[in-house]
Amino acid sequence: MAFFGLFNREKKETLDKGLEKSKESVLQRVARAVAGKSEVDDDVLDNLEEALVMSDVGVETTLRIIERIQERVKRDKYLNTSELQTILREETAALLQENNPVMQPDFDAPLPAKPYVIMVVGVNGVGKTTTIGKLAYQYKQAGKKVMLGAADTFRAAAVEQLCIWGERVGVPVVKQQQGSDPASVAFDTLQSAVKNDIDVVLIDTAGRLHNKINLMNELTKIRNVMQKVVPCAPHDVMLVLDGSTGQNAYEQAKQFTRATQVTSLAVTKLDGTAKGGVVIGISDQFKIPVRYIGLGEQMTDLQVFDRNAFVESLL
Repeated sequence: MAFFGLFNREKKETLDKGLEKSKESVLQRVARAVAGKSEVDDDVLDNLEEALVMSDVGVETTLRIIERIQERVKRDKYLNTSELQTILREETAALLQENNPVMQPDFDAPLPAKPYVIMVVGVNGVGKTTTIGKLAYQYKQAGKKVMLGAADTFRAAAVEQLCIWGERVGVPVVKQQQGSDPASVAFDTLQSAVKNDIDVVLIDTAGRLHNKINLMNELTKIRNVMQKVVPCAPHDVMLVLDGSTGQNAYEQAKQFTRATQVTSLAVTKLDGTAKGGVVIGISDQFKIPVRYIGLGEQMTDLQVFDRNAFVESLL
């Protein structure tokens, strides 16, 4: 357990269980890559490259990892295949650290602002509202006062779902009628948050990507209106991605990063898929920190992303 420092044992067990399908898939492919070989040669690296790409790590990120392993082979002159798994872990973790050197703070860490405003974006169906509910629960458990803003006014079901989460967690939800101006909801939410001495505000937004210009305009308007109440809001624009969609998650990340300034990522539904490698690729390619990962249905199954623990569990 030394690899994780103070990483909680219970969280590690949840992480291992949540990534079980992905781990089995990756390790089977790595095993095939080295089958019948005693040393790491070009054939092994070609096979490993294919294994990582097939595990949804992504082509660009895979090439970076392979290049790093090639450097190790060149430097150490000879590496046997039994060492490859350890080297793969080390180089993958090092790559993630270079891209995102700052470790993500836990829920009980001091907040950089009050109220700390998180605007949550993402397409419908990725687990956006559920992630907001789990975040609200975790922050409340850490002693923070939390408020939710139902700014996805396009769908009545979205407002309803957020209200259910608010009741379940025991936090207030600010809402208006379906079809109301989302920016107006965000404005009311922040006004209420300031008045009620709230620590964390989570703003849900519409998950539509049919027209990038409309999406950009809507998110920009929400941001501008919030800043009339809290000058630096939002402090975090969090994009929620469904890890089980693999390569489609990359495309969603491209679209949203073009439409608005995304500052963090939450990758959900990793427990039900063998595509956990997507977390490595997205973190590397977009240079946006993965802040949270979803590993199950329970409220506590949303974890702060620990890159070392993640790589160790996956590989």
